[in-house]
Amino acid sequence: MDIVGKIIQVLPLQEGTSSKTGNGWKVQSYVLETQEQYPRKVCFEVFGEERIKNNPCNVDDLVTVSFDLESREFNGRWYTSVRAWRIQQGVQEVAQTPQVPVPTVAQTTQQPANYAQFDAQAGSAAEGEQLPF
Repeated sequence: MDIVGKIIQVLPLQEGTSSKTGNGWKVQSYVLETQEQYPRKVCFEVFGEERIKNNPCNVDDLVTVSFDLESREFNGRWYTSVRAWRIQQGVQEVAQTPQVPVPTVAQTTQQPANYAQFDAQAGSAAEGEQLPF
């Protein structure tokens, strides 16, 4: 997923050591504000020293952030993270989900003139078999 906006805050770098593996880790968090009629603020994180170094951001940068959403449960509570895997400076072309036209009430209430034609197209009913509607 992608989101476009302006960096309004750079939060302090967090680092530590994994209790399971003993390896060090780093997480840099940013707050982005979208540039819509009703702006939204999104806090996202960049995990790993290499990714932090390869994706620098400063306050007032206009960026396109590619990210993954992930939720996990701990002690009966759910936590969601917005983890960026790429940050591009400037506004990039964001892929849009194709819009599927929603039928109007008039379109949904019209009855087809020939049910057999729809049976043949769907291939779900044998010849001469009536559909349940």
